[in-house]
Amino acid sequence: MLKGTFACIDAHTCGNPVRLVTSGHPNLKGRTMSDKRQDFLAHHDWIRRALMFEPRGHDMMSGAFLYPPCSEQADAAILFIETSGCLPMCGHGTIGTVTAALEAGLITPRVAGELRLDVPAGQLQVRYQQSAGKVDWVRLTNIASYLAHREVTLSVPGLGDLTVDVAYGGNYYVIVDPQRHYPGLRHWGAEKILRWSPLVRQIAQQTLDCVHPLDATVQGISHVLWTGEPLHGDSDGANAVFYGEKAIDRSPCGTGTSARMAQLHAKGLLDTGEQYVHESIIGSQFIGRVEATTEVGPYPAIQPSIQGWARVTGHNTITVDDDDPYAFGFQVL
Repeated sequence: MLKGTFACIDAHTCGNPVRLVTSGHPNLKGRTMSDKRQDFLAHHDWIRRALMFEPRGHDMMSGAFLYPPCSEQADAAILFIETSGCLPMCGHGTIGTVTAALEAGLITPRVAGELRLDVPAGQLQVRYQQSAGKVDWVRLTNIASYLAHREVTLSVPGLGDLTVDVAYGGNYYVIVDPQRHYPGLRHWGAEKILRWSPLVRQIAQQTLDCVHPLDATVQGISHVLWTGEPLHGDSDGANAVFYGEKAIDRSPCGTGTSARMAQLHAKGLLDTGEQYVHESIIGSQFIGRVEATTEVGPYPAIQPSIQGWARVTGHNTITVDDDDPYAFGFQVL
């Protein structure tokens, strides 16, 4: 029996994959995209597993569905899927989705060069530049981001004590800056990031309470952001973001950059209006900026923006047949 057929546009944002699913959408119940995310998780998560994991995807795979808007002001809505789950927000996913959708004519903006998008974490304002049919860059004003926990010590067996911050930029991030037991990103590399991140995330989850004060469905630490010295002279910082079970973001990570800027702003290291060029583990860059200050419940917060680019890499049609023993994906850990 055929389970489903999904047309997709594959792309990457600064090196990290984005699979925009253009047909086969489940009919989601709910008034907001947060409601629809919960319905997807409860009844349709097999689609995420089938499209993101092997043999149709891989450990770094990330994707999205484009839906009609939930609010009158919005042009469209996005549901984010990846190997780590159905996310409240994804910055690189937004940039890739907007690029692929505009180039394919799937979105018709009310105002050229501008979009409003409903996502599970809230609403995004997006600007873009398009020439000769291709999108040159996308800049999104993200949802309000804040520092949730400051300078918490985690005892990591086999590694030692790490002093970390936890910040929210659409997802919750453990942020590890260079210190005694972590010499910095360029001194570790991917192997050690993959080795220690699951343990750091697990200990942080057990130690720290992370629930969004305005939406209790957004909770739990999903990502670990390791910082270090950048490769490029025009970058202000570098990072490697760990997510899922063994994935490192190839892009500078949009929600991670938002969380990083919220952390730096809260500590007086980044001013309102200041730009922050953030570099990924492969050297690609996002241009971040603290656009304004605001509040999230009891927390002082920032309104961050992120600018990056994406490129379409291909089109495909994916079939999921439940006669296939690997219909719903697998990982080799």
